[in-house]
Amino acid sequence: MKKLLLIIIVIFCFSLVTFADDLNTAKTRFNAYVSAANTYSPTLLNYYSPKAKIIRQVVKPDGTTVNATTDMATYAKQLKLSQGTAKIRNYKNKYKNVTATTVPNGIKVSAMRQPMNDNYWLKTYQIWQKQPSGNWLIVEEMMQTKQQIFLKYADK
Repeated sequence: MKKLLLIIIVIFCFSLVTFADDLNTAKTRFNAYVSAANTYSPTLLNYYSPKAKIIRQVVKPDGTTVNATTDMATYAKQLKLSQGTAKIRNYKNKYKNVTATTVPNGIKVSAMRQPMNDNYWLKTYQIWQKQPSGNWLIVEEMMQTKQQIFLKYADK
């Protein structure tokens, strides 16, 4: 009986360490993603799964929100087009209140994002998933935006 209890305790402790490591790894990967995004790194797309779900949640002037969802292939094309303009403008986002929690399909890293030259903060999250290769990739991303142009892509 004592051996069984000891085995259960060891497994539990190992699970806690693994759980904490996964949370820290996801937050570390998120910080690396932010650095890559803010430096217009050509490796930015490498942080995403090829099947990632991309959500832009448009915050309307009245405060209501509408989701515009796209696939990774479309997002990659849009990102490549906009990165040049962003680099010329030296566009950067700031992040605060970064937290990581376990969700059924990975680790959800949530934060508040401040677009460059704006005085408001918007919600964002990414779900990071450990791949069979051991690499961690974004499988879902949601960023709020006040850019009303995204409304034309809103989910129907």
